[in-house]
Amino acid sequence: MDHHLLDDGWTLTADPATLPDDLPEPLLRTLHDGVPAHVPGTSHTTLLDAGLVPDPYVDDNETRLAWMRHVTWTYARPVRIAPALAGERVDLVLEGVDTVATVRLDDDVLARTANQHRTYRVDLRAHLHHDVRTLSVELGSALAHAEAEARRLGPRPLAYPQPFNMVRKMACSFGWDWGPDLQTAGLWRPVRIERWRVARLASVRPLVTVRPDGTGVVDVVVDVERSGLPGGDVPLVVTARVAGAESVVTVDAGATAATAHLEVPHAPLWWPVGHGAQPLHALEVELHAADAAAPAGPRATGARLGAWSRRIGFRTVELDTSPDDVGAAFTLRVNGRAVFVRGANWIPDDHLLTRITRDRLARRLDQALGAHLNLVRVWGGGIYESEDFYDLCDERGLLVWQDFLLACAAYPEESPLLEELEAEAREHVARLTPHPSLVVWNGGNENLWGFRDWGWPDELEGRTWGLRYATELFPAVVAELDPTRPYVENSPASPGYDLHDVHPNDPDHGSHHQWEVWNRVDYTAYRDEVPRFCSEFGFQGPPTWATLARAVRAEDGTVAGKDHPTFLLHQKAEDGNGKLDRGMAPHLGVPDDLADWLWAAQLNQARAVRFAIEHYRSWWPTTAGAIVWQLNDCWPVTSWAAVDGDGRPKPLWWAMRAAFADRLVTVQPRDGLDALVVVNDTPVLWKGTAVLERQTLDGRVLARAERPLTVGAWSVGTFPVRTDLRTPDDPAQEVLVVTLDRCRAVRTWLEDVDLALDPDAVDARVHPVQDGYEVQVTARSLVRDLTLLVDRLDPAASVDEALVTLPAGASATFRVRTPVPLDADALVARPVLRSANDLVAARRATATPTA
Repeated sequence: MDHHLLDDGWTLTADPATLPDDLPEPLLRTLHDGVPAHVPGTSHTTLLDAGLVPDPYVDDNETRLAWMRHVTWTYARPVRIAPALAGERVDLVLEGVDTVATVRLDDDVLARTANQHRTYRVDLRAHLHHDVRTLSVELGSALAHAEAEARRLGPRPLAYPQPFNMVRKMACSFGWDWGPDLQTAGLWRPVRIERWRVARLASVRPLVTVRPDGTGVVDVVVDVERSGLPGGDVPLVVTARVAGAESVVTVDAGATAATAHLEVPHAPLWWPVGHGAQPLHALEVELHAADAAAPAGPRATGARLGAWSRRIGFRTVELDTSPDDVGAAFTLRVNGRAVFVRGANWIPDDHLLTRITRDRLARRLDQALGAHLNLVRVWGGGIYESEDFYDLCDERGLLVWQDFLLACAAYPEESPLLEELEAEAREHVARLTPHPSLVVWNGGNENLWGFRDWGWPDELEGRTWGLRYATELFPAVVAELDPTRPYVENSPASPGYDLHDVHPNDPDHGSHHQWEVWNRVDYTAYRDEVPRFCSEFGFQGPPTWATLARAVRAEDGTVAGKDHPTFLLHQKAEDGNGKLDRGMAPHLGVPDDLADWLWAAQLNQARAVRFAIEHYRSWWPTTAGAIVWQLNDCWPVTSWAAVDGDGRPKPLWWAMRAAFADRLVTVQPRDGLDALVVVNDTPVLWKGTAVLERQTLDGRVLARAERPLTVGAWSVGTFPVRTDLRTPDDPAQEVLVVTLDRCRAVRTWLEDVDLALDPDAVDARVHPVQDGYEVQVTARSLVRDLTLLVDRLDPAASVDEALVTLPAGASATFRVRTPVPLDADALVARPVLRSANDLVAARRATATPTA
């Protein structure tokens, strides 16, 4: 097979009739004449690269570029494609068209598309001659298409104003409560010409299992497409090899499928990170024509027609949803071992998808590992990610929960949407079978919940809404193409129960989303329920200062205040700032100063999520997983993300790193009393002596106990706390400090706003080192969540620790890495060196009247 990539030589033009009249005349003229374009690319990236439009992520440019969503764009390039030789197929392959397009060769219409999530293949033989011709892809407005479909089929309920549920395009392209509304258009994945003969490998699906005796089994299901030309119906030979095993099978004349069976004795198991190693093995598949001149037999091969290669891992995966005394479980088992899921939800890492590189994905997934995650959930309002994404997860042992791409809306079940959804599901289930990291297929996000709780039945008036996709189409596709992986109807869902019998968001059954916290109640309400598995929960916080300084600015170039229109454009949540204020008020107060407010909002986000994670982990195995909303951002925005749109960790990332650590010590309520909970998510016994001290904030010990304890591997131990340790004399002046090996838990009986925290609680010294600085701090009194916001001094700087709470007398060292000299005094002063103490001090100063 011969591949010819069509990546350069393209020109992008705009239909003048679809352009607004108020665009500058030079821009209008350029868009009419054409702009050089690269594929993969979109209208936004092409115009950005040419310097014709401002960065849509900066300031209020998102609004300034709203005209682009209504334009008809055309990608075109000259091609000279030699006519097909006898017996030869010539195909045009478009791996990703965004979204509503007509593909032409000169005036010949080759294809019409309306699905961003599919690959399109066109037989060109009838359209070829020796002349230079023009290949063009005309892209209409996806919004106009969706609105027309809504009129034709009748509207369906959805979470946002624009009908993203009427077109198979990335839902969040139309805007979300953390994302911009850009509605890109383009050729977002490669375009190529393929020339081939006889047959090609259309799909290779390695179905991997492991027998109880440790034998790894791979059934390599091969689908072939025959050319349909003379000589195309001959017998074929498929050869498959992995880890020293080989299988050769014949595809009979005219047949289009075969299965090669491979067995690998004592196959080394692939494990999630923290549970073992991640051995990967190259699986090689070749397609040959049978050699008619050779003696009969499966090894009599002729010309090679195609080859395919991926890495696989040997492992088993199950999702236990069996009923029990509580309700119904939702426990993931890998290689027979129950795994507590330490996860985060994943959205596309850049709204402009063609800018997402393998290196960028590697950085973000390494940040997931750094936060001690073992799973990422690819959420249903985004995309099916690239091979790079799943390869990197395979290498790192990061499990992948994969949504089908339905989110927060009712979806019509009529044509053509039904056929489009089946086509994309079949393509991606087959494509992703090699990846051991992929462990769950999920039928969509909050669609079943939406039907039950968001007033959909009245709005629908009997119209279809997508139940068929979740309960019939998707499970059938998974069962047919990839029966080695579990499928669940939705997130949230109560598997095994009728939608009307058990609520899909019942915390006692299956997966659960907790959004009362953030939307309506204080984060301490996380403890009011013990879900079987929480697949979404989270709290908002602003991005880092350096990101705000680059992209969220007032007219004078300074960081925009929280009520400035530019800040609010980068705060997409309904009443987002109001919820931030109400969320921080009972814990930290609501500062007036912008720098203090930003720090308080970031700290409260971190505190809320850590509070939830520690609670959920303390209830293992009843609660079998926690997936934070969300790991990453796609642009600079105030959001639920732990890593902001410029790739910088927010304080939330450090909170997740601490709360998801392999070993955790926490104080939790049990039967109305404080209890010591010790989480051991490691393969070895944890045996040690916990030291518990009730201290004054300045370090005077009021009560002390040593508690020898043992907690088994992959287990949680709960231990009572003695009365004199859990009962303060003066709650505003006292703290319980628990130390076990290198782990520490600090329990206060009042919120920070009511504690007598010392605003000047630390001594700090700065020492230059080879690649930056060491900052040594010692607490004179309890200091809460000590953090160095080093991006205030250098946007490229990083630090190795944050949110450090130190009892009186304790010390810590922060390692700051930066390529530039920093002011040592500035490094240990506000607004760089921050803690909860200085927020409380600022609140007191504001509340104290001046004489």
